[in-house]
Amino acid sequence: MTHTQTADNQGDVTVPRHRICVSGAAQTEQCGEGSFDLALALGKEIALHNAILIDGATTGFPFWAARGAKEAGGMAIGISPAATDHEHANVYKLPFEFHDLIVYTGFGYAGRNLLMTRSSDAVIIGCGRIGTFNEFTIAFEDNKPIGVLEGPWATDDIIKEIIAKAHRGNGKLIFSSDPKELVEKILAIVAEESDECDESCPDEQGAGGTHKG
Repeated sequence: MTHTQTADNQGDVTVPRHRICVSGAAQTEQCGEGSFDLALALGKEIALHNAILIDGATTGFPFWAARGAKEAGGMAIGISPAATDHEHANVYKLPFEFHDLIVYTGFGYAGRNLLMTRSSDAVIIGCGRIGTFNEFTIAFEDNKPIGVLEGPWATDDIIKEIIAKAHRGNGKLIFSSDPKELVEKILAIVAEESDECDESCPDEQGAGGTHKG
């Protein structure tokens, strides 16, 4: 896997910048009080831990996470369902703010979700709806590290119920109500996997093995 490189403070040595996808609801009426503050804090922690935030170039929870990352001096990249900037703004009604780069896929929401999760080293789930659960299941099948931010919403409880009823194991799931703790634990898993594997490694099986469904 190729990583964006950045110079460290010791000279010209470069270290990998891991990519963390933030998945969450574009419409946040059901998210509860304080959800935007949690999204801001999550984005800031991603930036402060020298990771790149990846999101769906959308409104709501991911938008506020991207804002948090930018306010902390970090980088945010949006993966758009649209094919062009005109379609992004006028058909999908999506924002441009708080992103260093927006990638136009032209694949709609379903294709965007797949590319977004697979372009990331790990996924962190906030308050979400059906699209968020789609991104969660893609990441789970791909055996990605997944952080679930617990908050004043039902998303984390629904994910726990899905995992319990699926009988597929827990994968690489981390639950926490603390954005800093969640980011640190997820990045620890990513760093460990990066130390163990490089581009010569075979593809991993999904969290449930070879059987899908």
